[in-house]
Amino acid sequence: MIPSWLAIAIVTLIVPFGLNRLISSQDFRWFKNLRRPSWLTFEGAIPIIWTVIFICGAWSAYNVWETKPGGNSPWLLMGFYLLVEISISLYTLVMCKTRSLKVGTIIGGTGFFLGAILAVIVFPISTTAFWLLVPYLLWSPVGTFVTWKMMQLNPGDV
Repeated sequence: MIPSWLAIAIVTLIVPFGLNRLISSQDFRWFKNLRRPSWLTFEGAIPIIWTVIFICGAWSAYNVWETKPGGNSPWLLMGFYLLVEISISLYTLVMCKTRSLKVGTIIGGTGFFLGAILAVIVFPISTTAFWLLVPYLLWSPVGTFVTWKMMQLNPGDV
Protein backbone atom coordinates (compact mmCIF):
# COMPACT_ATOMS: atom_id res chain seq x y z
CA MET A 1 0.00 0.00 0.00
CA ILE A 2 1.29 3.45 -0.93
CA PRO A 3 1.81 5.80 2.04
CA SER A 4 -0.69 8.67 2.29
CA TRP A 5 2.00 11.35 2.08
CA LEU A 6 3.26 9.88 -1.20
CA ALA A 7 -0.21 9.59 -2.72
CA ILE A 8 -0.95 13.21 -1.81
CA ALA A 9 2.42 14.35 -3.19
CA ILE A 10 1.86 12.50 -6.47
CA VAL A 11 -1.59 14.03 -6.97
CA THR A 12 -0.22 17.46 -6.02
CA LEU A 13 2.37 17.15 -8.80
CA ILE A 14 0.24 15.46 -11.46
CA VAL A 15 -2.62 17.99 -11.47
CA PRO A 16 -0.70 21.21 -12.25
CA PHE A 17 1.93 19.60 -14.46
CA GLY A 18 -0.70 17.62 -16.35
CA LEU A 19 -2.92 20.64 -16.95
CA ASN A 20 -0.02 22.94 -17.84
CA ARG A 21 1.06 20.50 -20.56
CA LEU A 22 -2.17 21.43 -22.34
CA ILE A 23 -1.02 25.04 -22.81
CA SER A 24 0.50 25.56 -26.24
CA SER A 25 3.57 27.74 -26.68
CA GLN A 26 1.41 30.12 -28.74
CA ASP A 27 -1.11 30.42 -25.88
CA PHE A 28 1.64 31.02 -23.35
CA ARG A 29 3.33 33.56 -25.65
CA TRP A 30 0.04 35.52 -25.66
CA PHE A 31 0.18 35.69 -21.87
CA LYS A 32 3.87 36.63 -21.74
CA ASN A 33 3.30 39.48 -24.22
CA LEU A 34 0.60 41.16 -22.13
CA ARG A 35 1.38 44.45 -20.43
CA ARG A 36 1.83 44.24 -16.68
CA PRO A 37 1.53 46.83 -13.90
CA SER A 38 4.78 48.76 -13.37
CA TRP A 39 4.78 47.75 -9.69
CA LEU A 40 4.84 44.03 -10.59
CA THR A 41 8.54 43.65 -9.81
CA PHE A 42 8.24 40.23 -8.16
CA GLU A 43 7.07 38.23 -11.18
CA GLY A 44 10.24 36.14 -11.16
CA ALA A 45 9.38 34.93 -7.65
CA ILE A 46 5.90 33.73 -8.60
CA PRO A 47 6.97 30.13 -9.45
CA ILE A 48 8.68 29.88 -6.05
CA ILE A 49 5.61 31.31 -4.32
CA TRP A 50 3.35 28.75 -6.03
CA THR A 51 5.76 25.92 -5.19
CA VAL A 52 5.56 26.87 -1.51
CA ILE A 53 1.76 27.14 -1.72
CA PHE A 54 1.41 23.69 -3.30
CA ILE A 55 3.74 22.16 -0.70
CA CYS A 56 1.74 23.77 2.10
CA GLY A 57 -1.53 22.57 0.55
CA ALA A 58 -0.24 19.01 0.25
CA TRP A 59 1.06 19.11 3.81
CA SER A 60 -2.32 20.42 4.97
CA ALA A 61 -4.11 17.58 3.15
CA TYR A 62 -1.72 15.04 4.68
CA ASN A 63 -2.33 16.50 8.13
CA VAL A 64 -6.12 16.19 7.66
CA TRP A 65 -5.76 12.65 6.26
CA GLU A 66 -3.74 11.52 9.26
CA THR A 67 -6.27 13.08 11.64
CA LYS A 68 -8.97 10.89 9.99
CA PRO A 69 -12.03 13.06 10.63
CA GLY A 70 -15.49 11.55 10.33
CA GLY A 71 -14.59 7.89 10.30
CA ASN A 72 -11.99 5.73 8.63
CA SER A 73 -10.76 8.17 6.01
CA PRO A 74 -11.46 11.73 4.92
CA TRP A 75 -12.20 11.05 1.24
CA LEU A 76 -14.70 13.89 0.95
CA LEU A 77 -12.18 16.38 2.31
CA MET A 78 -9.48 15.05 -0.01
CA GLY A 79 -11.92 15.62 -2.86
CA PHE A 80 -12.31 19.22 -1.71
CA TYR A 81 -8.52 19.66 -1.58
CA LEU A 82 -8.40 18.27 -5.13
CA LEU A 83 -11.13 20.69 -6.25
CA VAL A 84 -9.14 23.64 -4.88
CA GLU A 85 -5.97 22.40 -6.57
CA ILE A 86 -7.76 21.93 -9.88
CA SER A 87 -9.25 25.43 -9.67
CA ILE A 88 -5.78 26.85 -8.98
CA SER A 89 -4.29 24.90 -11.86
CA LEU A 90 -7.05 25.81 -14.32
CA TYR A 91 -6.29 29.52 -13.98
CA THR A 92 -3.41 29.61 -16.46
CA LEU A 93 -4.77 26.94 -18.77
CA VAL A 94 -8.25 28.38 -19.26
CA MET A 95 -7.09 31.99 -19.30
CA CYS A 96 -4.50 31.24 -21.99
CA LYS A 97 -6.82 29.02 -24.05
CA THR A 98 -9.62 31.61 -23.99
CA ARG A 99 -7.15 34.50 -24.13
CA SER A 100 -9.28 36.27 -21.59
CA LEU A 101 -7.98 38.04 -18.50
CA LYS A 102 -11.56 38.34 -17.30
CA VAL A 103 -11.83 34.54 -17.24
CA GLY A 104 -8.54 34.41 -15.33
CA THR A 105 -9.84 36.91 -12.79
CA ILE A 106 -13.04 34.91 -12.30
CA ILE A 107 -11.14 31.64 -11.87
CA GLY A 108 -8.70 33.28 -9.45
CA GLY A 109 -11.55 34.65 -7.34
CA THR A 110 -13.38 31.33 -7.40
CA GLY A 111 -10.24 29.50 -6.28
CA PHE A 112 -9.84 31.89 -3.37
CA PHE A 113 -13.41 31.32 -2.17
CA LEU A 114 -13.05 27.54 -2.50
CA GLY A 115 -9.80 27.74 -0.52
CA ALA A 116 -11.47 29.86 2.15
CA ILE A 117 -14.33 27.36 2.48
CA LEU A 118 -11.81 24.52 2.76
CA ALA A 119 -9.89 26.41 5.45
CA VAL A 120 -13.07 26.96 7.48
CA ILE A 121 -13.94 23.26 7.17
CA VAL A 122 -10.50 22.01 8.26
CA PHE A 123 -10.01 24.49 11.11
CA PRO A 124 -11.94 22.39 13.68
CA ILE A 125 -10.17 19.24 12.46
CA SER A 126 -6.61 20.56 12.58
CA THR A 127 -5.38 24.07 13.21
CA THR A 128 -2.08 23.05 11.61
CA ALA A 129 -3.90 22.11 8.40
CA PHE A 130 -5.73 25.44 8.53
CA TRP A 131 -2.54 27.48 8.94
CA LEU A 132 -0.93 25.60 6.05
CA LEU A 133 -3.73 26.93 3.81
CA VAL A 134 -3.10 30.55 4.85
CA PRO A 135 -0.27 31.15 2.32
CA TYR A 136 -2.72 30.39 -0.49
CA LEU A 137 -5.40 32.56 1.08
CA LEU A 138 -2.93 35.44 1.27
CA TRP A 139 -1.45 35.00 -2.21
CA SER A 140 -4.59 34.20 -4.21
CA PRO A 141 -6.11 37.69 -3.88
CA VAL A 142 -2.76 39.20 -4.93
CA GLY A 143 -2.65 37.09 -8.10
CA THR A 144 -6.29 37.82 -8.84
CA PHE A 145 -5.72 41.55 -8.32
CA VAL A 146 -2.71 41.49 -10.67
CA THR A 147 -4.83 39.80 -13.33
CA TRP A 148 -7.60 42.36 -12.81
CA LYS A 149 -5.07 45.20 -13.18
CA MET A 150 -3.73 43.56 -16.35
CA MET A 151 -7.28 43.66 -17.76
CA GLN A 152 -7.12 47.46 -17.53
CA LEU A 153 -3.69 47.58 -19.21
CA ASN A 154 -4.74 45.18 -22.00
CA PRO A 155 -8.33 46.16 -22.85
CA GLY A 156 -8.31 44.09 -26.05
CA ASP A 157 -7.60 40.93 -24.03
CA VAL A 158 -10.44 41.12 -21.56
